[in-house]
Amino acid sequence: MALLRARGPLTRAELGGVIGLSRATVSATVAQLKDEGWVDEQAGTAGVAGRGRPPTLLLLTKKAGLAVGVDLGHSHARVVLAHLGHEVLAEQALQMDATWRAADALDAVEGLVGDVVAAAGVDRAGIVGIGLGLPAPLDTSGHSTSTTIPPDWMREDPARAFAERLGAPVVVDNDANLGALAEARWGAGRQSKTLVYVKASTGVGAGLVLGGRVFRGSTGTAGEIGHFTVDEDGLVCRCGSRGCVDVHVGRRALIAQVAHSQPGISSVPELIAAARDGDLACTRVLADAGETLGVALAAVLNILNPDRVVLGGELGAAGELVLASLRERLRRHALASAVSSATVVQGQLGERAEALGAVLLVLTEAERFASTSATARVGARTAR
Repeated sequence: MALLRARGPLTRAELGGVIGLSRATVSATVAQLKDEGWVDEQAGTAGVAGRGRPPTLLLLTKKAGLAVGVDLGHSHARVVLAHLGHEVLAEQALQMDATWRAADALDAVEGLVGDVVAAAGVDRAGIVGIGLGLPAPLDTSGHSTSTTIPPDWMREDPARAFAERLGAPVVVDNDANLGALAEARWGAGRQSKTLVYVKASTGVGAGLVLGGRVFRGSTGTAGEIGHFTVDEDGLVCRCGSRGCVDVHVGRRALIAQVAHSQPGISSVPELIAAARDGDLACTRVLADAGETLGVALAAVLNILNPDRVVLGGELGAAGELVLASLRERLRRHALASAVSSATVVQGQLGERAEALGAVLLVLTEAERFASTSATARVGARTAR
């Protein structure tokens, strides 16, 4: 059951191969779990060239429990509900004031969790864990190390606050890490061994998935490419340095660059739409953004030698308007062998990536929830 929770639907042969059990033992155990309602079956895909009977896949049922993923952005909240068989049951999102504070986020997420539970027609008591993504660097204990999110979060323990309100254990992670996890498992990074996921929205960050696991670094802040210097004489960044990627490619920077020619544009989606309609200024701004990202990612390619680079966040929706110039910069600044071995693509999950990654945090990293058991008990008492 732990294997099905972490990896999703598997065949009997795959289960036996990973665990090292005989076919007879696997069949007997599966039969018992099916009789007790813990495991269900679904048809798999056809064999090579359509020959042979499709293998039957085994997956956990709703009885095994529910997972909630929360993406709390600078101006939005999104909640996804799934069962442990890797099936999404419901999701809801809402726009939030960019000046939201901790109390606002707690109220919003509690309401959205209630909405998805009601939409799925399930018992809220079945929630076994909640993954929470925040748009800021976080240390290994889940506390913010940055002022890029509202100041009152600096004084909060987000995991404990949400656990007490929602009555289930909560683990917090950086939103780019969660986007990387989702694209690696369910999106553009499937089959990748070494994945770099770039989330470019309000700011720019990266999530790294190495060997199927998120790499967070020694203190939890790996992947902060938004603060890679691309212009030593550039504008001062909020981190205190000059010419960071963020001040060239972040949402405000992109909009500011077209303010003179397109004063009506107030968002990145509007900028992308104008470029697709042929606006030359917007097209140039997106191409320049790709070049800037390419300079920063060239160093990442040389160091990590990934096989996949995925562009997500708001800027990811621009696709080739950004990716073409990004690839060109990689060819100019990274080792030829590193460039040739890396596929650079647009994310497939769009704005859902981070919330889906938060669900996967519950499904694939169950051990991280073990340390929150005391918090969960406190939260459950509070909820009751």
